Amino acid sequence: MDRRESLKALAVGSLSVGAILTGCDDKKVKEDNKKPGGEDADVYGRTPEEKERDKKLKADKYFTDAEMKTITVLTALIIPADEHSGSAADAGVPAFIEFTVKDQPRHQLPLRGGLRWLDVYCLKHYNKSFVDCSKEQQTALLDHIAYPEKATPEFSQGVAFFTLMRNLTATGFYTSELGVKDLGYVGNRPNEWDGVPEDVLKQYGLAYEEKMLPVYLKIEDRGKLMTWED
Repeated sequence: MDRRESLKALAVGSLSVGAILTGCDDKKVKEDNKKPGGEDADVYGRTPEEKERDKKLKADKYFTDAEMKTITVLTALIIPADEHSGSAADAGVPAFIEFTVKDQPRHQLPLRGGLRWLDVYCLKHYNKSFVDCSKEQQTALLDHIAYPEKATPEFSQGVAFFTLMRNLTATGFYTSELGVKDLGYVGNRPNEWDGVPEDVLKQYGLAYEEKMLPVYLKIEDRGKLMTWED
């Protein structure tokens, strides 16, 4: 199982179906709001007070530009682009993480401290910041902190940071439009009911009454109009 499949299993196991479907059950949601942390969110079911709070949170800024650059690189390394879909960065996950730390301040210090830890380690070993390291150097560092059961004590802070970052990245990606498509979820779709198969009716000695067929067809047609998009 590769890294993307592992994260997919993590996301499906830890997220409720309701959370996964948040971005796809309202046909009128604006294009910008299809990415986590979209700027002009008009989310169904939010009270006026909640919408006002969301607006204030989005207007604020927690991470510096340099920190956001590191987060963008990290999310793309955790869930990279492949033949199925774009990366977590393409899905807007950095904006989701920025919003999350403002919505849940308990994540602020662990993430900021972890980002600082990355740069200190890279400056010490490569004489450059994390974002300026080669992809091979970045991956080598992440391999030290991505597997808690194998990590040595010197990487304990990095392990705690990366575990949180990975969970946030998986949550953001698999609740985005891009991530939902990557999961292969297509939503509730109408099907066509053609009645009980003829061979089954014969097996039990049954048959539709000719005079009732128009009623059955009318019910079937009405059912076709009742889709999740409505």
